[in-house]
Amino acid sequence: MSAPRRVQTSAWFASCLLSVVALTAAGADDAGFVRIPADAVPWKQTVPGGPEIAILAGDPTKAGSIYVQRVKFPPGTFSSPHYHPQDRHVTVLKGTWYAGTGEVFDPAKATPLGPGSYMFHPAKAVHWDGAMNEEVIVQIIGVGPGETIRVHSSDGPFIRLSK
Repeated sequence: MSAPRRVQTSAWFASCLLSVVALTAAGADDAGFVRIPADAVPWKQTVPGGPEIAILAGDPTKAGSIYVQRVKFPPGTFSSPHYHPQDRHVTVLKGTWYAGTGEVFDPAKATPLGPGSYMFHPAKAVHWDGAMNEEVIVQIIGVGPGETIRVHSSDGPFIRLSK
């Protein structure tokens, strides 16, 4: 196994966090409730052609902070094999999300999960996931610091399936 390579996430987390802080401050009512309509979700591009991410609550860069984020995968886009140091809870909101486990990326072995499906990612468990033929949106809940560590240093963060 190659040495793990950390995906630098601090910059996009900070960018997304600034968007949600502004949105939260503007959207909180007197009782502290925050409402974010679907058309106001603060999506941010991670890398060209890769997923978009929106931080809805919390600070994924802060240790001990519970965070809620959404990830929007374009069709044919998967994450390369990676793991997270902390547990994560994933719910599929839109489309069919394909999730696989282990260090070898093989879409034929992925499990399809439709809207409403849930997957638990245990800390340090290697996995990869993404979208086949349609846009997919998942919601992730975790405890910071949110970090992604690739298992193969030669892999980029995302794999695009050829059409």
